[in-house]
Parts: sequence; C-alpha cells; structure tokens
Amino acid sequence: MSAIQLAALARTSEPQSMLRRFLALDALVTGANALAYLAFSGPLGRFLGVGATLLLALGVFLALYTAGVGVLAARRKPPAFGVRAVIEANLAWAAVSLAALALWLTPSTPGAVWTVLQALVVAGFAVLQHMTLRARQSTSA
Repeated sequence: MSAIQLAALARTSEPQSMLRRFLALDALVTGANALAYLAFSGPLGRFLGVGATLLLALGVFLALYTAGVGVLAARRKPPAFGVRAVIEANLAWAAVSLAALALWLTPSTPGAVWTVLQALVVAGFAVLQHMTLRARQSTSA
C-alpha cells in the first residue's frame, strides 16, 4: 500500500493523524465486538458454535484492550512502544484465532467464517498501524 493510498484511507496525509485514526478505528471495532460478546454471549455462542463462557471471557478481554488502544488513540503523539505493542497484539490475535480454528475450535460454518474474517481485519489493522508508525518515524527523523 502506498503512502497516497494510506492517506486516502485515513483522509489525511499527516502520519501522526493517520496513526491516531487507525488506532481509533481499531478501538471502535474491537469495542463493538466486546460489547456484542458481553451482551449477547448466549445467542452469539449458539450461532457461532462456540461456548457462551468463551465469548464472555473474550468480551472482558476485548473491553480492556479497547480501553488501552483508545487511550493511545487519544494521545496527541502515541508513544511508539505502545503502538508497537498494539501491532504485536493484533498480529498475535490473528495468528491465535487461525490456530484455534485449525487446532481446537469446532465452530459452526458462520463461526468459522467469522473467525477468519475477524483475524483478517485485525491483521489489517496491524499492517495499517505499522505502516503509519513507520511513516511517522521517517518524517520526524
């Protein structure tokens, strides 16, 4: 993805603003998942073919994660260490999701599709955040 494509996606050409927007979008999407898992763990668990307890636990984890990413997004200049931690956590989430699907989860078909899609979205956030962090570092050097 080129710098022009990133800027168009973030609706700004300033790397600092791009980074904050991609962090905020990550927090928004993750927070929506957290709320859904917390509020509808039973029905979602049945639909996705996973246990409601697993969804509740994931909902709690995602709510805490959302708060951390939201705090970073709200900072005028998110620290590189924190952003790298988010990038690595997103990559780990995507990898563990796919490994769980292959090794121990036996979800319904919608659950399998959901697991793959959310892993791809989270990996996409990691890529966007990595690229904008690098762009920010290259403009400040």
